Amino acid sequence: MTDILTNLAVGDINLLTGTILLLIATGFSLVGGAIGGMLLAGEELGYNFAAMLGGLFSPAAVVPAILLGLLLLNLCPKF
Repeated sequence: MTDILTNLAVGDINLLTGTILLLIATGFSLVGGAIGGMLLAGEELGYNFAAMLGGLFSPAAVVPAILLGLLLLNLCPKF
């Protein structure tokens, strides 16, 4: 467990830390999508339904960008 925390703190990206970072970022995108859905379409669709749709569709846009960012960080460690 300390090795995982050390790798995360240092910024070493391997398969395990990349998966952990992907899960954390996906969780943030779910929460952000739910809040955005409530703000944009809460009155028209109802707040619960708008939050559910926002939370459902936000990772579809965010996960490819996260994977591309982790790939670039892994290929260009000096950057």
